[in-house]
Amino acid sequence: MQLGVVFPQLDIGADPAAVRDYAQAAEALGYTHILAFDHVVGINPGSRPGWKGHYDHTAMFHEPFVLFGFLAGVTRKLGFINGVLVLPQRQTPLVAKQAAEVDVLCGGRLRLGVGVGWNGPEFEAMGEEFGNRGRRIEEQIALLRRLWSEELVTFDGEWHRIADAGINPLPVQRPIPIWIGGSAEVVIKRVGRLGDGWLPQFPGMDPALSNTGAQPRRFEAPEALIERMRGYAREAGRDPRAIGIEGRSSIKDQSPDDWISVYSRWKALGATHLSVNTMRAGLTGPDAHIDAIRRYKEAVDGA
Repeated sequence: MQLGVVFPQLDIGADPAAVRDYAQAAEALGYTHILAFDHVVGINPGSRPGWKGHYDHTAMFHEPFVLFGFLAGVTRKLGFINGVLVLPQRQTPLVAKQAAEVDVLCGGRLRLGVGVGWNGPEFEAMGEEFGNRGRRIEEQIALLRRLWSEELVTFDGEWHRIADAGINPLPVQRPIPIWIGGSAEVVIKRVGRLGDGWLPQFPGMDPALSNTGAQPRRFEAPEALIERMRGYAREAGRDPRAIGIEGRSSIKDQSPDDWISVYSRWKALGATHLSVNTMRAGLTGPDAHIDAIRRYKEAVDGA
């Protein structure tokens, strides 16, 4: 199981030196990848009575493709994954171009994590429709893979029209792996049918989820959800063993023994990757986050 870090974007600030130092420290400590969240605009809850969201305009989000392009130049081995990019609120050929450029700059170290998103006002700000985002993302995934693999593409879909055109440069990975985030039933099916990997959110596995409302409404054991995803993969004629699973472990309100327990649980579930999240744990400044991922690594290395 590969161990990565969640980029502490809510806490790290906007100093590029701090961003560089954090990523280089993670790489030096032996972490394999860095995961970054995605939001383009933040909503002012004061002007929207009744709005209940996970983040508002006070939460800092570095733009993931620009961030990864910067980090590609200051790291050598660290992989990058969006966790997740809200794909339906973005133009698909532009995402293909941006992801391909990052993959070129980092030498093929990118995994593109995508999801449908939850924030209707953000879709409105981006000029995209919120209600059909689930159906659109499947067409987007199909188009992304063709744009990354073919010099010229002709595509006539429900939402996309491309006539004999393509992106240049193409990525190192053809296509870039697409990982799908979420734990709703429709997402589990989508992962089984289409995903190279899954970024699930399981109740009890990550205490940070209890503060965001992001966990599934209906509790089921992670083992059952994973087996159902693998069943959907088999129905689609795919090898479920080829679909990766990326877990998450938060240090918030957790002891080193808890870290080891969560780490071991994900490993037992068959997770291929795990990212440690140090945000919302009362840490101030990049040095505190670097110290936290150092302590986490030391705790779980023998697990």
